Parts: sequence; C-alpha cells; structure tokens
Amino acid sequence: MQFQTATTAILLMNLGSPDSTSVKDVRKYLNEFLMDERVIDINPIARAFLVKGIIVPLRAPKSAAAYQSIWTENGSPLVHSTYQLQEALQQEFNYPVEVCMRYGNPSTNKALEGLRDKYTCLEEVILFPLYPHYAMSSYETAVEHVKKVHTIHKYKFKISVIPPFYNNKAYINALSESIKPYLSTHYDLVLFSYHGIPERHVRKSDITQMHCLMNRECCSLQSAAHDFCYRHQIVETTRLTAEALNLSKDKYAFSFQSRLGRDAWLKPYTAQRLKEMPAEGIRNLVIVCPAFVSDCLETLEEMGEEGREIFIKSGGESFTLVPCMNIQPLWIDAMKNLVLSSLSKDRVASPA
Repeated sequence: MQFQTATTAILLMNLGSPDSTSVKDVRKYLNEFLMDERVIDINPIARAFLVKGIIVPLRAPKSAAAYQSIWTENGSPLVHSTYQLQEALQQEFNYPVEVCMRYGNPSTNKALEGLRDKYTCLEEVILFPLYPHYAMSSYETAVEHVKKVHTIHKYKFKISVIPPFYNNKAYINALSESIKPYLSTHYDLVLFSYHGIPERHVRKSDITQMHCLMNRECCSLQSAAHDFCYRHQIVETTRLTAEALNLSKDKYAFSFQSRLGRDAWLKPYTAQRLKEMPAEGIRNLVIVCPAFVSDCLETLEEMGEEGREIFIKSGGESFTLVPCMNIQPLWIDAMKNLVLSSLSKDRVASPA
C-alpha cells in the first residue's frame, strides 16, 4: 500500500457544505454550523432557541435555493475544490494528504480514523486549516475541534497546526497573481471583501484585553494581540497585496460581508458599500474575497449574484468578481511551502 510506513500526514480542513441542496440537508448543516459556541457565542440555551427556533427554520429554505444556484455536477464547489487541492498537494509530498470539513462531511473523526487505520506507523498529523486569518469563528474553532476529537478518541499520533498565513510571502504572491489578470481593463476600485465577524469576537481574542478596537489606529500599532486579531490580519493582507499589485491608496479598499443578526460587526459592510459606490463615481468595480481560498456560497452566490445585483441596480456599470485561488499552481506552491516551513516547529496556540 502506498505510504504504508508513513510517519507524517497532512490534513486539509475547510469550512464545509451541506451534503445536498435539499432543505433537510441544509437545515442539518446550518444547525451544526450555527450551534458552534465559537460562531454564536452566547448562552447555550439562548443559542439553541435562537438557532433552532428562529434562524434555521427561516434561513434553511433560502439557503437551499442559494446553494442550488451554485451547485455543480461535482456537488459543492467548496468540497470539490478541497479534494482537488488534496490531489494537487499529494503530488508534492511522499506522505498522505487527507481532507476533512469543520461542519458536514467528511467529518474530522472520519478523517483521523482513516489515517489511523491506513497508516499504523503514523506519528504526526499536520493540520492545515484553510483559513488565512485568525478568527474564533473560523480558524480557532477548526483547530480546537480537531484537538477535541483527537483527545476524545485517544489517537496516538500528535497533532501539529499550521498557523494563519495572512502575511506569508508565497501566499501574498499567489493571491496578487490571481488578481492581476482582472486589472488589465479599466476599473475604478479593487474592493477586498472579507467575511465579517462581530466586534465582540475581536475583543474576546485580544490577549492583552487593552488593544483591539480601542482606537482607529490599533491595527497599525505593534501589539501581541495581532497574532489573534482578525481585523489586523485582514488589514495586513490587503496592504501587502495592494503593494504587490502597485495599487495606489485611492484604488483599493476593504469591507466585510455575510453579516448575521443585529449586533455590531466589523465595518464597513460590503452590501452597504456596493449601494453607495456608484453615487461616489465608482462604477467599474473589481471585487476579491481573500478570506476564502476556495470558491463557495459566500463568493459565488453572495458576491457573484447578490452583490453584483446590488451594485448594478445602484448605478454600477461593470462588476468583476475575481475567483478564489482554488487550485492555481502558485497557491499549491504556497501550500507546499507552508507545510515544509511548519514541519517539526512549534505551532500557534489558541487564546481560548
């Protein structure tokens, strides 16, 4: 058997997707996702009432329709793209590469169980969360979930974790090169739209409890909080990518999409800015979603369909959505470099 004596394996972990576009499967997926205490971080009883009694019953049919608009013959674009990443990265290494999802299938336990059963000499699994930036509702919950499953099932191999790679040189190069072809025609602005999170998540992740969101310049002031600060990290990704593309400051901006609920989330909100931009003279827009490495509902439907409609109806003329990196060769190279640089090194800790 190939890799039978492997002592090391790589585990790629992405967000996940429903098993199908049926309302039943979407409801199951949303329940698992939104009941995560790091996604909706409120009292468990209140969270259950809110998620199972209000959000999911109302959201599941709408989300099912949205998934139907992006579903392909290969199923979920995100899951299919992650398997393609697995195949591409496997070509670069002499030890096995496996896939799991934080929510849905394939599950973390199924992946770890499979590695244990196939590779009896396994000593270390390198977890690669496919999130460039640290957030408690994405990177942190992924890492902590794998650690929990690992502990419960008492797997003998150790888990090592690749840290957020928001400012990694190879990642920035891959991201900027993926954007460059879409800047060859006239545009007024490049908008970097990141997945939003509640402001309280940023404050909770501040290990100093005296820095994040305390003033307008907090993201540019040196602090130990930045290792776990989502806003700082997206500011850095934006800045470094803009520099790599030689964008002047008036040619790019960032915003946050996918807001849920009425609490204060990181601003500005993408949907609001898409409405406002045409009146400001920004009628030819290039939009990129660097919080995601694989195209998914939030990129293809929320931005590619809903975002486009908002912008054009508000007076915009052209709306160019840059695809995620998916399986672009430079991104595969960046992933390879991230794995190699993480071998046998101490990994990022969680503030939780």
